[in-house]
Amino acid sequence: MFGIGTLPDLLRLVVIPVLAWTAWRDIRTRRVPNLVWYPLAALGLGLLAWELLGHFPAETVFDRLYLIRVGVSVFFVVPLSYLFWRLGGFGGADAKALIVFAILLPTFPSYELVGVGFPLAEPTRLGVFSMTILTNTVIVGLAYPLLLAARNLADGEFEFPLSFVGRRVSVSSLSTAHGRLFESPDGITRSGLDLDALRMYLRWRGLTLSDVRANPASLRDPESIGETFDPTDGAVHRATTDGGTPEGENTAAESADGTDHHPEASELTHDADDDSGVAPDSDDPWGAEAFLDEIEGSAYGTTPDKLRGGLELVSTRNSVWISPGIPFIVPMFVGLVVAFVYGDILFGALRALGIV
Repeated sequence: MFGIGTLPDLLRLVVIPVLAWTAWRDIRTRRVPNLVWYPLAALGLGLLAWELLGHFPAETVFDRLYLIRVGVSVFFVVPLSYLFWRLGGFGGADAKALIVFAILLPTFPSYELVGVGFPLAEPTRLGVFSMTILTNTVIVGLAYPLLLAARNLADGEFEFPLSFVGRRVSVSSLSTAHGRLFESPDGITRSGLDLDALRMYLRWRGLTLSDVRANPASLRDPESIGETFDPTDGAVHRATTDGGTPEGENTAAESADGTDHHPEASELTHDADDDSGVAPDSDDPWGAEAFLDEIEGSAYGTTPDKLRGGLELVSTRNSVWISPGIPFIVPMFVGLVVAFVYGDILFGALRALGIV
């Protein structure tokens, strides 16, 4: 038997399947259409207006407590999400999701299934459900480095501390990988070339990774650039290959990401590595500046030097370390489900320790 506290609480459950689809899409493409947030935001505003009417005038302590919780959710979580996005801590889709939660899920909902009440744990003292989703998300996200290290260890690629934040992959797999290079020609770096930007460059030139690896010397020469093509946005799902013909979805979207054992990087040289490249007087190796000048936007903050460095790596290595990152909406979905089923992980742990 299923019971609900209010009809608005029942309608709020629609957020679970929607976010499940969004998380799946974020894993596959690292892109989430803006359109997905508008119906949820509209539903949240409608339900919020419905409930606010029932609490005015605020004559009881319960009414005032409800208004305080809504105020914290709307006037604290919303600006916080926007600030994190502006500071680069969140992607655009991540911030929009949290803003939607702040409007749609300001207070703890209540459900009953076969005599069991959900969420299972008592609400937090603050009682702001969107804050619970956020804290759950952060806690779930903290487990990702441990899972990544375990995967690297199982693949025989454990290297401290790299294995907690990156993984080594074959260069041939970069056409469908998400994230950014964790290396440059100078060594390990946290600001390597974004793999979407690499795909943009390849599509712009009409090349594949195999082309770059087979003919690095000739392709370094900017004079080798002939007809250029639409670079797209570098998304994996927009082309059949790393530099192939765009297909599939064409609507604008936005974000906010194991191999066999390989020898050491110093041994990972391609057969064509002894080619010395273009003449010293070439002022734009690989046509990196020409590419960035021609496209619209910044290609995810890529500079000509960063692009050249990435191309040197993929043309001379068999494998590279990448920082795969994690689509924040994935732990957000897990945190959302845990919030609906259990409640607040952090508050539950503190309560178990007798701290609250």
